[in-house]
Amino acid sequence: MPRHVVLEPLDEALLTDLLHTAVADAHPGEVMPVEAPDASWNADREADFRAFHRGRALAEQPVESTYGIRVDGEVVGAARLCRLPASDGAAEAGVWLGRSRRGTGIGTAVFAALIERATAEGYSGLFVSTTPDNIPVLHLLTARGIDYVLNGNEATAWIRCG
Repeated sequence: MPRHVVLEPLDEALLTDLLHTAVADAHPGEVMPVEAPDASWNADREADFRAFHRGRALAEQPVESTYGIRVDGEVVGAARLCRLPASDGAAEAGVWLGRSRRGTGIGTAVFAALIERATAEGYSGLFVSTTPDNIPVLHLLTARGIDYVLNGNEATAWIRCG
């Protein structure tokens, strides 16, 4: 288990570090929406990554809160909370970690920190959505006593905050 996992609010400087982590340790489709599933990194994709975050968390009126995940000072991924407009004060939680950092306990620490952040930001609950083959996330939910629902190619869970 990593010693120091910190969620740091995204800013321009952190965006650069986050991009470096994404390029070095993730596929574009793991860190942002892409049209082609086999997409690889290039200058256009890097510009898309910056534009994606500038249009969401770094926008004048942000649509989500994004945090860089630092472990012992190194940026290893990102986490986010995005208000769900059709719900009563709930947010969708999202996390990506660089491939070399998966399976090391970071996700568990980040999930706990996201629940704390959501509570502090006044959210009543968190929505989690993943695929049925994302066994680490499903295990994380089960280990915390959180039930999830399988529906085709989606596994979803609701977590109460506060």
